[in-house]
Amino acid sequence: MGTLLKCYRPFFSLHLGTHRFINPKRRIRCLSATTTSTNSVVAKSEIPASSSSELWLHNTMSRKKELFKPKVEGRVGMYVCGVTAYDLSHIGHARVYVTFDVLYRYLRHLGYEVSYVRNFTDVDDKIIARANELGEDPISLSRRYCKEFNRDMESLHCLPPSVEPRVSDHMPQIIDMIKQIIENGHAYQVDGDVYFSVDKFLDYGRLSGRKLEDNRAGERVTVDSRKNNPADFALWKSAKEGEPFWDSPWGPGRPGWHIKCSAMSAAYLGYSFDIHGGGMDLVFPHHENEIAQSCAACKQSDISYWIHNGFVTIDSEKMSKSLGNFFTIRQVIDLYHPLALRLFLLGSHYLSPINYSDVLLESTSERIFYIFQTLYD
Repeated sequence: MGTLLKCYRPFFSLHLGTHRFINPKRRIRCLSATTTSTNSVVAKSEIPASSSSELWLHNTMSRKKELFKPKVEGRVGMYVCGVTAYDLSHIGHARVYVTFDVLYRYLRHLGYEVSYVRNFTDVDDKIIARANELGEDPISLSRRYCKEFNRDMESLHCLPPSVEPRVSDHMPQIIDMIKQIIENGHAYQVDGDVYFSVDKFLDYGRLSGRKLEDNRAGERVTVDSRKNNPADFALWKSAKEGEPFWDSPWGPGRPGWHIKCSAMSAAYLGYSFDIHGGGMDLVFPHHENEIAQSCAACKQSDISYWIHNGFVTIDSEKMSKSLGNFFTIRQVIDLYHPLALRLFLLGSHYLSPINYSDVLLESTSERIFYIFQTLYD
C-alpha cells in the first residue's frame, strides 16, 4: 500500500495565481466596509464565478447559518489565527487549518479573489519559557517551529495562505493600534503596562454570550491588583529580565496576546473584512477581546462572519498541549498517510467534535487506499 500511495498525483492541487500586496508598514487607517477589502493581498482564481452556487456558513456571532455575501463584489478577505510556534503542532491544530483550507479552496472555486491571512505568533510567554528551557533565542526558536509547521501543512496538502505575518515584524502596527485605543479612551497605563478597560466597551461579551460579571479573575486573565477591573487584559507588557523587548511610548516591553491579531488583520485586510476564523477555543477570550480592541481603535471595525471549528478530543476531552493528551501531526503521519489524516479531519461537520482513535484512522486509511487503487486501476 505504501508504494502505491507514493505514486499518486496530487488531486488537491490548485494554481495559486499572483499575490498583490499592500504595504503593511503603513499606518493602519480606519476605513469603511466598502473600501477596506480592495486594498489587500489577493490570490486570484482562474475559475469563473458560478451564479448558481451558494455558500452558507455558521456565524458564531449570530449563532445561525447565514448566506455568504462578501463586502466587496468578487473579493473575500479572510483572517485565520495561526499557531504560537514553540513546539511541533498537534492534530487539533491540523483540524483548524485543514478546515479553513477547504473553505479557501471553495471560495476560489466559486470565483472569488481571496486574501487569506494566517499569522504566526513568535512573541509569547510560552515561547519565552520554552526558549529559556533550551537556552535558545526565543525568536530563533519560534522561526524554527514556523518552518516545521509549514512542513506539516504541505504534508496535509494545505495551500499556503496569501501572506503569513509574524508578530515580531509588526511591532510598529501593534504600537500604533494601542495608541489609537488609548486616545479613544478605552485603555490605561500602569507602570509601563497598558490594559484594555472592558467597562468602556459596552458590547463586551457579544460573541461569546458571556456576561462580564461571569468572568473570574485568574481564569485566562492574569490577577493584578493594579487593574481597574479584574477582567481588564494586557495590550502591552513592560519588559522583564531575560525577555525580548521593543521600545514603545510606555517604555520597553512586548505586546499582549490579543492585540497581535487585531493589528495584523487590520494591516493586511483593514478593519472591515469578511471572515475571521479559528478553533472553538478562541471564541473566548481571544476573539472576544479582538472585537473589543478593534472596535475601540476604529468604530467602523466590522467582521461579517466569525467561523469556528470544533475540537479534536481524546476520550471526550479536548486535545491540547496544556493537558498533555495530544499527538503531533508528525507522529500521526509517521504511521498513516497524510491524506488519511486529512480525510479523517474532514469526516465530520466542521462544527462537531472529532474523537481521535487508532481504529478510525485505520478505517480512513483503508478508504484512502481504495480511492488510490481505483484511480490507479
